Amino acid sequence: MPRLRRSQADLQRAETAGPEFLEALARGLRVIQAFDRDHRQLSLSDVARLVDLPRASVRRTLHTLVQLGFAQCDGRQFRLTPRIMTLAGAYLMSNPVSTILQPAVERLSSDIGEACSAAVLDGEDVVMIAHASPSRVLALNAQIGFRVPAFASSLGRVLLAALENSELDEFLARIQPEQLTPLTLVDKKALRRAILKARDEGFSLADQEAELGFRSISVPLRRIDGRVIASLNVGLHSERGPLNAMYDVFLPKLRALADELQPQLI
Repeated sequence: MPRLRRSQADLQRAETAGPEFLEALARGLRVIQAFDRDHRQLSLSDVARLVDLPRASVRRTLHTLVQLGFAQCDGRQFRLTPRIMTLAGAYLMSNPVSTILQPAVERLSSDIGEACSAAVLDGEDVVMIAHASPSRVLALNAQIGFRVPAFASSLGRVLLAALENSELDEFLARIQPEQLTPLTLVDKKALRRAILKARDEGFSLADQEAELGFRSISVPLRRIDGRVIASLNVGLHSERGPLNAMYDVFLPKLRALADELQPQLI
């Protein structure tokens, strides 16, 4: 069972945050993150192994989550409860960008009959803050809160392209690109070229780099002042959309929607 490894940025933050940093809260959040699609229920030992923390600390954290209603236990196995969604809901409800983007991606998805998402950069990943899929799409796992490595996704490369050169160099120096599929670009020099290409062209296409049989194309979402705050994409199974359709059909739709949304993103 793989451990929930902290990123280098997380480790550095913990070391340099100073006396106001609350380690107990940080540990509690790591315990919550141990639960996912592949780990729907876990024992105390499972969680301790995943987050690499002492059993005593994990026991207290799980007990607290149960008492607060964020988790439940049948005696040995722990699982999260629907109340945990209030944590994500607090972000979505307090972030005006999310409330603007969700109906926009739903409208675009309905128009083109494919999945559409909006995402923001969070450390080494992108996190989807809006998502819509046509009802016929059953195999795609992406949804609000879904995370994907920024280096291997069109959503991520568009956001990385908006960084200053020094920030981009720092990001590339920090990450250890993983070969997610045989087509994943992992050479850092090649990755930098791909990101700079996205900066120059104003879009990025990733073809089966994050998942075999899946390709996506993304554009930046800019605030009214021109600052990139999110990315917008169309993703689909490769057999449903040849490469020329990505450029000729979906890219103009994405750009038109991004232009339409910019005056609303303050």
